[in-house]
Amino acid sequence: MLGERQYSGWARNGDVRIHYYDSSPSGNQETDGMPLVLCPGLSETAEEYLDLLQALLPRRTILLSFRGRGGSDTPMHGYDLDDHIGDLEAIIAETGLSTFHLMGNSRGVAYAVGYALRQPAKVRSLIVGDYPPEHRSMSETWPRSYIFDYLIPSGRNRLIREQAVYGIQRDSTQVKLDGNLAMPLMVARGGLSDSMLSEADVGRYRAMSKLLVERVYEHSGHAITGSDRSALYEDIAAFLRSCE
Repeated sequence: MLGERQYSGWARNGDVRIHYYDSSPSGNQETDGMPLVLCPGLSETAEEYLDLLQALLPRRTILLSFRGRGGSDTPMHGYDLDDHIGDLEAIIAETGLSTFHLMGNSRGVAYAVGYALRQPAKVRSLIVGDYPPEHRSMSETWPRSYIFDYLIPSGRNRLIREQAVYGIQRDSTQVKLDGNLAMPLMVARGGLSDSMLSEADVGRYRAMSKLLVERVYEHSGHAITGSDRSALYEDIAAFLRSCE
């Protein structure tokens, strides 16, 4: 449930409305800390991180649902890396942020890293959740498998529209996002076998940032926001404080 100071609204990326939550539109950065902007994963929505928004108070936290997810619009086309970074840029412009912390989880890492490489002066620190520094293309067989073997059985088909799943497969291009990240970087990854972040991928991040800290969640695979959610949130809060 949103508190008295919190806000739910939309920003526009062209004709596409992007839904977001803002924990404290009138927050004081000097006393409450620099804001955090969070990019959810492929089928995730802003609503799934409202508990993080509450946990980080009084720090201002902004959560968005990318196109085709949650309360955002679902366009017919436009699901490549640049389109999603454009959604993030629209939220940043709408909320009037100049400098902020940035986090991406799972596929949201590609959008966060992509933005940080383009706008390093705006990103005070970066947190990446169990995903390598790349934007992945998807095979032609992926949408049907993802919908019928994962989304529907798990009930997550209510969070992302089928049109968005097929759009991601059709539009997504493979892009390596290795580049120089001058800001502090926290790499959060699962310790179980289904983690999507290998030792080699962590090495890629180490080559990208000299200010890297790594956190491993031994009870989690790729889903670090599951069993280790509380520990992850504590580490996020501590990392943000250390960067200010």
